[in-house]
Order: sequence, then C-alpha cells, then structure tokens
Amino acid sequence: MALPDVKALTFDVFGTVVNWRDSVAREAKAFLGPKGYDKDWHGFADQWRARYQPAMAKVRNGERPWAKLDDLHRENLVELLPEFGISDLSEAEIDHLNRAWHRLDGWPDTVEGLTRLKRKFILATLSNGNVA
Repeated sequence: MALPDVKALTFDVFGTVVNWRDSVAREAKAFLGPKGYDKDWHGFADQWRARYQPAMAKVRNGERPWAKLDDLHRENLVELLPEFGISDLSEAEIDHLNRAWHRLDGWPDTVEGLTRLKRKFILATLSNGNVA
C-alpha cells in the first residue's frame, strides 16, 4: 500500500501514548508515602507491570476465564503488596491504588502529536487497557 493511500493509524497506548511507569510510581508514592512507606516506587511500578504478561497468559491458555485488565491489575497488586512490605490497606484503598492505571500521564508531545496526526488520519488505539 502506498503511503498516500493510508487512511487510518492504529497504535498501542501503554508506553506509546502514556508514560505508565512514571505515572504509576508517582501514584504509589503519593498514596503510600503518607502512610509511612518509602520504597523504590519505579521498581514497584516495574514489578506490578511485569505481572501483566503472566496473568494474560493464564487467560490466553484457558487456565482462567477472560477478565478485565483492571481485575488482573488488582489481583497482581494484591500479590505484590506483601513483597514490598506493604500491609494493612483496606479494600477501598487497594481499589484506589489500582486505579493508578486510570491516571496515566501522556508523554509531553502526545497531545500535540495526536492532534497533528488526526488532521490527516483516522486514529484508533489497540489496547486492552481501560479507556479511563
């Protein structure tokens, strides 16, 4: 297909449009820091995200039924918290922290770049992340 014939662009969101790593680290620090936790928050974000593919593999190979990414992230968070020595969070607090994935910052050039691309192309995301 010739480039002038391209009508639409599709792309992933995590890492491409949003800076999930810094955003999740910021959210964890802002929420857990005042509770007395001083951790490697980027390491926390990395370890949380590292559980994504194994959780998805269980869905893909039929070990578990389809699940929303929010649910997988929460299950992974519940497993991760004790590994970082974080305890005594209520269910509501865990839910709040899990929604860090809904509060991701775009890269500095995201809005400008997408706005420019939208002038010429239809844009669509290919992501299993929450649209929030």
